[in-house]
Amino acid sequence: MFDTFACALVDIATTPALLALSLTGVLVGVILGALPGISSTMALAVLLPISYPMQPETAMVFLIGVFSASVFGGSISAILVNIPGTPGAIVTQFDGYPMAQAGRAGEALSYALLASTIGGLLGLAILTMIAPLIASAAVQFRSPEFAAAAVFGLIMLAYASPGSTFRGVLVGCIGLLVGMVGFERLTDVPRFDFGTDMLQNGIAIVPLTVGIFGFAEVLIYLSAGNAAIASIPKIGRILPPLASLLRLVPTMLRGSIVGTFVGAVPAAGSAIAVALSYSQEQRLSKTPEEFGKGAPAGIVGPESANNASVAGALVPTMTLGVPGDTMTAVLMGALLLRGLRPGPLLFVDNPEFVGIVYGALFFAILLTLVCGFGAIAAIIQVMRMPRHVLMVAVAILCVFGSYASRNTMGDVYLMVFFGAVGLVLHALRLPAAPLAFGLILGPLLEENVRRSLILSQGSWTVFVERPISLGLVLLSVAALLYPLLGLWPRRRGVRGRRV
Repeated sequence: MFDTFACALVDIATTPALLALSLTGVLVGVILGALPGISSTMALAVLLPISYPMQPETAMVFLIGVFSASVFGGSISAILVNIPGTPGAIVTQFDGYPMAQAGRAGEALSYALLASTIGGLLGLAILTMIAPLIASAAVQFRSPEFAAAAVFGLIMLAYASPGSTFRGVLVGCIGLLVGMVGFERLTDVPRFDFGTDMLQNGIAIVPLTVGIFGFAEVLIYLSAGNAAIASIPKIGRILPPLASLLRLVPTMLRGSIVGTFVGAVPAAGSAIAVALSYSQEQRLSKTPEEFGKGAPAGIVGPESANNASVAGALVPTMTLGVPGDTMTAVLMGALLLRGLRPGPLLFVDNPEFVGIVYGALFFAILLTLVCGFGAIAAIIQVMRMPRHVLMVAVAILCVFGSYASRNTMGDVYLMVFFGAVGLVLHALRLPAAPLAFGLILGPLLEENVRRSLILSQGSWTVFVERPISLGLVLLSVAALLYPLLGLWPRRRGVRGRRV
């Protein structure tokens, strides 16, 4: 496999057309990923028809460039305007946006870019070396494991969110209810649609995230009146201090490992990976009270996990023929259109193509690093806008981003509604991120809980009969009991943590 990978690197590096195509994919991916409402999956789906006339190898070089770069692009809008461009960037804004508000937008973007690069490269290295081993572990997941993983991911995010753990879990449960709106997956019965066609297809993640994170900022600005009119802080330095970067190397390594292994679990996706990474870094930190206020580790950990999950998601896709997430499902569709079926036989019948996929990801990561640093100086100029102009721009992006998700005005109305919800959450000092993650993980949780109960004939013991699901259930219970017992504040000396 290493020889095939090395040959693929040489082929791409010595073929100007392939390099130009990879660069084009990276530039398009960064731009689309940074636009609120244009997720990585949507970017791939929109650009998939462009790849139809291309050869399979050429198409994968282009699409993987879009795939990898759009994951980083989502952090740009999350840091600058508090609107995650992609679901995986929801956690990045916890500390990225406060850093931007403190006049350190350049550092925040550089932390995200460097962590994305390290995470992507380490994820690719792990993918190349132990893909079969990761795939064999991922294939052990059944419905009980998926359900337990969804619960654990939601609790970890609630625990890591600023403020009370109980309030974070409460908001996450509301998000689970929001995820039940629309037709039920197993019986196709409409629920909670209030007799309106607009809600029958469910609530998409784009209008919700754009509303509670983006439009809510506009409403908060309007409600604050003159108090919100403040001078734009200085951008500050772009490159972070070298000593700070070196201290964060272990964080990058841990995030990369979490992202790769979680990404290798089919359907788990980056949402669980970034939540686990953020919670892990907060637990390990000597100053956990700084998280949510502009801690660099709060950017580096999730971003390395987010981009490492790109390589992780390719593990089941390439080795088992099972999409790791919705983005790799689009890539898998591109392969099937060309008569290539991912799976074990692909490594036997067409190992050169597998090498091209790995090589394309390697160059996409490096080109994202180069283009990212080249664009940071231009991107952060948006922070120099007058505050009222920036808020108008954010409002326009919210409207267009929410409409673009499904080309319906209903999503615009939902975005405005969730903007008001975000305003209420802000007034009540409740975390907003668990609401979004509840919507993301809700369908996964409900579907697998119901399937597990059907297979076990209604017995809830199915969730503790298998070692992996039992371990996840015990970890979830421990995470809930830990703050209730008051062990966290006493151990870490955090006085402001409430239960």
